[in-house]
Amino acid sequence: MLEDKSQNLTPIAKLGEFGLIKHLTQHFQIIQDSTKISVGDDAAVIDPGNKKVVISTDMLAEGVHFNLGYVPLKHLGYKAVVVNLSDIAAMNAVPTQILVSVAVSNRFPVEALEEIYSGIALACDRYKVDLIGGDTTSSNAGLVLSITAIGLADEDKTTKRNGAKPNDLLVVTGDLGGAYMGLQILEREHSVYLANPNMQPEMEGYDYILERQLKPEARTDIRKKLEELDILPSSMIDVSDGLASEILHLSDQSGVGFHLYEEKVPMDSVTISTADELNLNPAMAALNGGEDYELLFTISPNDFDKIRNHPDFTIIGHATENKDNFLIARGSNQLIPLTAQGWDAFLNKE
Repeated sequence: MLEDKSQNLTPIAKLGEFGLIKHLTQHFQIIQDSTKISVGDDAAVIDPGNKKVVISTDMLAEGVHFNLGYVPLKHLGYKAVVVNLSDIAAMNAVPTQILVSVAVSNRFPVEALEEIYSGIALACDRYKVDLIGGDTTSSNAGLVLSITAIGLADEDKTTKRNGAKPNDLLVVTGDLGGAYMGLQILEREHSVYLANPNMQPEMEGYDYILERQLKPEARTDIRKKLEELDILPSSMIDVSDGLASEILHLSDQSGVGFHLYEEKVPMDSVTISTADELNLNPAMAALNGGEDYELLFTISPNDFDKIRNHPDFTIIGHATENKDNFLIARGSNQLIPLTAQGWDAFLNKE
């Protein structure tokens, strides 16, 4: 958990709940003009002005969402913020504030929480959001992190999941499958370590996919890029549970179907080579892996010329009147029913 086991570690009980919150948050600075009252009062106050307030929350539980055998605490704090900011970005909104709640057992010293909050602070600085409150409590089941993210948006530019229309183009940012393949490498090397702690992990050459898993980034940059292209998506969602799952969400909410072209799904060369090494289908990593935190959205076919050949976007399919969803296999016209086998906290076991 902490690299230097010999240092004098501080038990949380020494600070107490309110002392701990003050200790962990004392160096956070306020950046957003909309933040009026933050940490230290009974409640935070934000003034959205003439904007609409967008709110999302997510919880990460030890043993379900992360394994501290290979996830550094600083990375965990950073990622916990990012996964929530990704939801704000998926609404075409600007993230502005977060609240952080932590449930922790007594096996964690104050220094461990300092590491988590250093990652949170790094994310706050990177994305220009304010930490305005939260809570801490004890836990009998390891570490649980809950982040609530707040953002601001213009009412006429807020993008939901239910606006896709037949013939709309299906577009994704970045590349997919990398986070899942990074997880496979981490799991492999962790298993080797448990079997023989003297074995050195083989991580060379996997930097890109390991970063996609351990330190993902929220695509908060996409809102401005779409605005510059004069494109307002008709629907949008972030790719957190796998591409197939997110397509089915858009389909269900919008009442349309989708044709997805396997050969169009963007994947990094390291993702592909690692999948080949592990005898996995790289397309399945993209479809069902999850945790890529890219944005998936639909646009009018009239916007095709605006977005084609843009380095940040890939057109991977289109919407249909028929509500069935199909994957069109690589190199063929075969229609394969699209199913979601991605992440579900209540169905999957790690």
